Amino acid sequence: MKLGYFTMPLHPPGSNQTETLEEDLEQLIRLDELKYDEAWVGEHFTSVWENIPSPDLLIAQALPVTKHMKLGTGVSCMPNHNPVVLANRIAQLDHMAKGRLYWGIGSGGLTSDLELFDVDYKGGEQRAITNEAIDTILQLWADPKPGLYEQQNGKRWRFRVPEPNYEVDLYYHMKPFQQPHPPIGVAGLSPNSETLVMAGERGWMPMSVNVLPIRILKTHFETVESSANRVNRPADRATWRIARDVHVAETTEQARKEVLEGCFAEVWIDYFFPFLRMVRGMDLLKEDPAMSDEEVGVEYLLDNTWIVGDPDECARKLRKLHEDVGGFGVLLAMGHEWRPKEIWDRSMTMLAEEVMPQLQDLS
Repeated sequence: MKLGYFTMPLHPPGSNQTETLEEDLEQLIRLDELKYDEAWVGEHFTSVWENIPSPDLLIAQALPVTKHMKLGTGVSCMPNHNPVVLANRIAQLDHMAKGRLYWGIGSGGLTSDLELFDVDYKGGEQRAITNEAIDTILQLWADPKPGLYEQQNGKRWRFRVPEPNYEVDLYYHMKPFQQPHPPIGVAGLSPNSETLVMAGERGWMPMSVNVLPIRILKTHFETVESSANRVNRPADRATWRIARDVHVAETTEQARKEVLEGCFAEVWIDYFFPFLRMVRGMDLLKEDPAMSDEEVGVEYLLDNTWIVGDPDECARKLRKLHEDVGGFGVLLAMGHEWRPKEIWDRSMTMLAEEVMPQLQDLS
C-alpha cells in the first residue's frame, strides 16, 4: 500500500489567505521530505473553508521545492473552465512537472461553485458539461483538428482551432509532457457513481472520498470493475485511492482526545455536517441506513470512519479497511490545519514511519 495526501485545503473562516497558502505549501514540502508518494490539491471558488481556486498554481509553486512526490489537481472541476484554456494550462504544468503530475478531474460537488458558473446542478447539467469538456481536451491533446469546438451549441464555451500556418509557425501545438496525457484520476462519492463508471471504461484512477462508510466504498470498485469488464479492460485495485481522516499520536487515548478537541471535530461540526444536511443529507455517512441523523456525530465518525489512534491501532484499522473493501492501492490522508502545527507534523511523520511499514505486505 502506498501513502498519499489530499488537501482540500481546510482552513477556518477568518484565516489569513496569504498565511494559509504559505502553510499549504509548507505541508507539501514536509510531506515530500517524509517520502509521501503523492499529494492532491482541491479546487473551490466559493467555500471559505476550502480556499484554493487554482490548485495548478500551488502545484507550480511546489514543484521546484519538492523532489519525490507526485502532485495532482484534486480535482479540476470541468464546469468551472473553458476546456481550451484548461488544456493548455495542464499541458504546460505537466512539462514543468516532468512526469510528476496527476490530473484529477470531476464535475464539481460544491453547489455554490456551480451557481457561480450558472450551472443547472439540480438538472444535472454539470455532468454533460464535464463529459464534453473532457473529450474536447483529450481531442486537443491527441489531434487538434482545425475547426469550431462548442458545448451545447456554444451555450457555455466555443472556440476555433485555426488552420495551421507553417510559414510563420502559427498553429495549435501544446501537448502534455506525459503521453498521451498525465495519469487521470476521478473522484467518486455516491454508490455506482457515474465518474467511477468512466474510470472503469477508460482505465483512469478511481478515488473515493473520505466521508464514506464501508457499505458505499464496496460499491465503488464493483462499479469500476463492472464498467471495465464491459469494454474488455482490466481493472486494477492498485490504482484505487481511498481518502481517510487519519490522526496518529503516542497513545490512542491521546489521539482520540486531540481529534475531539481539535480541528477534526471543528471542521465537521461547523462545516461538513451543516453542508451535508443542506445538499445531500446524512445518509452518505451511515454504515446502517436505518440510523437516525442524530446518531451520526463526531464520536460516530471517530469510532467507525476515521483512522485515529497510536501507530499499532491505526495500522490495525487500515488493515481492516483494506480487508473490508477487498483491497486498494493508495491511502490518501486528509489535510487539516492543526494548531499547534507540531501536532500535524507528528501525526504525518508517525503515519509514514511507524504505521505504513506495518502494512507493506498488503497488495
